[in-house]
Amino acid sequence: MTPERPGPAVPPPPTATYRLQLQPDFPFVAAEAAVPYLASLGVSHLHLSPVLEAVPGSTHGYDVVDHARVRGELGGEEGLRSLSRAARAAGLGLVVDIVPNHMAAVPRYNHALWEVLREGPRSPYARWFDIDWAAGGGRVLLPFLGGRIGDQTGQLRVDGDTLRYHEHAFPLRDGTAGLPLPELLDAQWYRLSWWRLARTELNYRRFFTISDLIGVRVEDPDVFAATHGKILELLRDGVVEGLRIDHPDGLADPGAYLRRLHEATGGRWTVVEKILADGERLPAAWPVAGTTGYDALRHVDGVLTDPAGAGELLGQYRRFAAPPSDRGGDWDATVRRAAYKVVTRELAAEVERLTRAATAICAADPDLRDHAPWALRTALRELLVRLPVYRPYVSGGDAPETVLTARAADEARAAFGVPEEAEAVDVVRDLALGRYAGAQDPAEGPGEYSGEAPRTSRAVAEFRARFAQTSSALRAKAVEDTAFYRHAPLLSAAEVGGAPERPAVTVADFHAYCARVQRDWPYSGTVLTTHDTKRSADVRAGISVLTQCPGRWADLLVELTEQTTRAGGTCAPDPQLAWAAWQTSVGFGFPYDTRLQNALLKHVREAGLHTSWTEPDEAYEKAVAAFVDAGPCGPPLYAVASFVRDLAEHVRANVLGAALLQLTMPGVPDLYQGTEGEYRALVDPDNRRPVRFQPHVLERLDTQRERWDLSEEKLALTAAALRLRGRRPELFGGTATYEPLTAEGPGAAHCVAFARSGEVVAAATRLSLRLADAGGWRETALTLPPGRWADLLAPEREFTGHTRVAELFGAVPVALLARVAAPDGAPLTGDGRAAPAAPGSAAPGEPV
Repeated sequence: MTPERPGPAVPPPPTATYRLQLQPDFPFVAAEAAVPYLASLGVSHLHLSPVLEAVPGSTHGYDVVDHARVRGELGGEEGLRSLSRAARAAGLGLVVDIVPNHMAAVPRYNHALWEVLREGPRSPYARWFDIDWAAGGGRVLLPFLGGRIGDQTGQLRVDGDTLRYHEHAFPLRDGTAGLPLPELLDAQWYRLSWWRLARTELNYRRFFTISDLIGVRVEDPDVFAATHGKILELLRDGVVEGLRIDHPDGLADPGAYLRRLHEATGGRWTVVEKILADGERLPAAWPVAGTTGYDALRHVDGVLTDPAGAGELLGQYRRFAAPPSDRGGDWDATVRRAAYKVVTRELAAEVERLTRAATAICAADPDLRDHAPWALRTALRELLVRLPVYRPYVSGGDAPETVLTARAADEARAAFGVPEEAEAVDVVRDLALGRYAGAQDPAEGPGEYSGEAPRTSRAVAEFRARFAQTSSALRAKAVEDTAFYRHAPLLSAAEVGGAPERPAVTVADFHAYCARVQRDWPYSGTVLTTHDTKRSADVRAGISVLTQCPGRWADLLVELTEQTTRAGGTCAPDPQLAWAAWQTSVGFGFPYDTRLQNALLKHVREAGLHTSWTEPDEAYEKAVAAFVDAGPCGPPLYAVASFVRDLAEHVRANVLGAALLQLTMPGVPDLYQGTEGEYRALVDPDNRRPVRFQPHVLERLDTQRERWDLSEEKLALTAAALRLRGRRPELFGGTATYEPLTAEGPGAAHCVAFARSGEVVAAATRLSLRLADAGGWRETALTLPPGRWADLLAPEREFTGHTRVAELFGAVPVALLARVAAPDGAPLTGDGRAAPAAPGSAAPGEPV
């Protein structure tokens, strides 16, 4: 008997990853050309955006159409394997982003969907997609028409066995091609409709509110196998070493999915794009390395934000810019109103599906069958809008009662005029929490959604899954895509995973977070900029400086307003837009750029206060464009430019401080393309543009120590930290330690510092403008751990023991130190161990 061949060894976790946004203009061959530079930079892995076949021309790759093929426009599978070989030769691995939740709902490119539309629920692919056939009368609603069907029939034409509408193509059911058009349309397994009907009539699950993306049922083992086969093959072959999982909250049972994936991959390093609310924890039972890092972003940004100044900005915003519907800039009220809008309009179809499910469960239980559908619908809406997290989880982490609280239930009941009808709230809450005590049909078995609820019936388990899926879509649309644009006192805090109501994080809370990550999730991801951030880290760094000088910001607003009036400049169509434009200009630095105009147009459409994507107000949008074209606001441009120049040193402190903290704190840092240097980008698609790599700059910085600009300073810092992590991964990994260091003296609150495994010290200046206004560091000191320490950014500088912070930072507002001598004074070798003494001489020490 031939012995079974052991599987490939599981590669070690990354020390640092570098995200590349692949697209037709930046295919695998372009990524391969960047490999030498990225290897020199010091990352251990390239982090690739989705690589499977997507809609032609896609600039992001999340609209997958074929899980069995590597995307041809990027160079196909051979291109990916060539990239992997080149990366491996340079000492790098590949991490790939995968999309289990959805596929592109574009039939002409999505063969599986094409077959479902052609054959209906009998198709072998029908189990792939989350379609409620009963709700559509046995047909799938396809909301792709530009107008009502009666107005669009002239644009429809039959071409053989295909129905065409502009660029769209749909399969015809066998035997129907020769029917008259009205009969032909009625004979299909789908119903073509006006795009606006998606709000109320859609009967397939989608990604958030994007009808072009259809939900995939990866909870089905056969569907999982079919949609993950190619990725698992690439893992087995060593082409790919790790995974990033897009949007796990959209899945029916994320925990069960991740357990199946963990088993299938043999435990490869995997992180999940799980957005944690402030104070929320990742479910401990998930077999993953951690999150993709938005929780780290919130803490890094927060520790560099002044809480008192943030409060002053809120007051100014309320007086200057808060729209009447914002009730004086109250965050919670803004989120609640945004959630009501989304749950009653954009997600009305999803709520209706939940209502049907709850009604069916109640109808089967004699004790519940008199709860009317309208009451259950109202209860669903009222509970959904009160969820403070993306999704309530039953297994792992906190108990779900902490998010579906008794207080939330009390508030939801208040929406009912009749107390007896309000009892529907308790029914819905018990169903969502898994506390429903109804009997299970013995013939039904545990059901396909039983990963978190083995004792509930299939219908109840499915309700709970759909409630959770809807809550995550609602939270994303209401908070990320609406409230972040309606509530703008501090735009740097309006970020994915952020907490605009509490934008600042104390140094103590930052240290507590880092200690928790080191203890529980040492290989979790950390990020500062991604393809989904509203503003890059360097833009946010500039904006957050405003919390240190709210009085100067108020003066600038007065000056800008007066100059506009006096000069007859082009005014903003509303004060909230003026506030957002000027604040963005402070961080972005390109007030004339069309990129700023595009971002602000998206801002007002997402906010939905004056215009929107679906109901655009042409006159208002023209006024927005004219305002931005004017500078923004004409002559005041020069006042903004002067204001930004005055803050440059403090923006520099924030930019370098954020970079250092991310690169040395617990977790695996993920650098977004281009962010190793100064990188200013706004919301997508601006942040998904291809970048130009400049290896010659890195080469020059390695050999010359002439005066650097901010971009070069950031690049030098990034390379030093990444190379250190590559040389000494044990100092930052699962067995590493994290020790907060506390400065003493008048400027102590402005220093955030910590040691990693007793061998590396990172220290950054926080709130540098407040520090300068208070008189500087003066006698502030930081006591270093025992030993002699070299500055990796200036190796000729060394420190020991009680060190004056003013000397530690010197010309740079951050310090990255490596221990070069043990406490007894013995020098260390490059691996951090004591060097053996040569006869008659001492071995020179060098930074670890």
